[in-house]
Amino acid sequence: MRSRTVYRAEASTHSRRSFLVAASAVASAPLLRQAAAADPAEVIVDTHMHTWSGDPERFPFLHPYSDSFKPPEIAATVERLVEDMDQNGVKHCIIVQTIFHGWDNTYTVYTVNRYPDRFKGHGLIDPTDPGVADKLAYWMNEHGLVGMRFSPIYYQNGSHGGDDWLTSRAHHRLWRRATRLGAVFNMFIGSAQLPRLGTMVERYPGVKVVIDHVSQIDLAVEDAQQQLDKLLRLGRYDNVWVKVTDLTSVSPSKKYPFTEAMPWMKQVYDAFGPDRLLWGTGYPGAVRGQYNRPTLEEELALVRDQFSFMTAEDKRKYLGHNAVKLWGIEARG
Repeated sequence: MRSRTVYRAEASTHSRRSFLVAASAVASAPLLRQAAAADPAEVIVDTHMHTWSGDPERFPFLHPYSDSFKPPEIAATVERLVEDMDQNGVKHCIIVQTIFHGWDNTYTVYTVNRYPDRFKGHGLIDPTDPGVADKLAYWMNEHGLVGMRFSPIYYQNGSHGGDDWLTSRAHHRLWRRATRLGAVFNMFIGSAQLPRLGTMVERYPGVKVVIDHVSQIDLAVEDAQQQLDKLLRLGRYDNVWVKVTDLTSVSPSKKYPFTEAMPWMKQVYDAFGPDRLLWGTGYPGAVRGQYNRPTLEEELALVRDQFSFMTAEDKRKYLGHNAVKLWGIEARG
């Protein structure tokens, strides 16, 4: 999850476009479900899904960056998530620990354990902890998580002690341990931090690294191309993937269906190719509305209707096949 500074979601209502696009998406959703059922090779995987508990006594909220944090009005429960998935033909999700629960990954583990054939989980570790490598091993070996998310974006420009930990001794130990464990790292990272990440990516080619949300670049700013170029340069490393996600925050208009963002996404496609792009949406069901995010139906319609630079096979890879390979998902129809 992101702070108010990081989020730049539009405040205006989108009811009219929701009605128009959702009407089309609703009509297509049964076809998507039928295709997934008819052809086991057609698997849709949401690679960026947050859940959080509606029971704070059992699963406390421990936001590490905000003492005044208040839980969202609607809980993003695993039950709400499965209902949303089933209604839209989404077979699997990668659960990414929300910052709301801090470094306690218990609810993420709970979510994965409820539906182990449908979910894999990424936790959070305090990146400034000198024992970060041991924490990775603990959550993977003892609780079955498949990787971790690190968020250098919260440590930019000296915030929270700065981001020197990115290339610290502790993190070199972390990356060596990750190589042995086969961990996948999500990086919620600012574009200015990408070159330093590149040094780690190059040194540890056995670690699979996923850049979240196109590096959260606001494509409306004057130097957007210079920022994007830093991301595109990482395309030369075979162990780096990109989540083309959260266009509500990164697109110039911030408005669905993000038409003006497509030339920028085409650059990402050209740099990384169709095999290293990943699809994801962020929140389940009604929770999406709390953050002005499109519905799941709209997210699926967006790929079909706006990603014209992708072939039909590219879209299948983006929507699921790439995730199946990256996370070793056992894809069944």
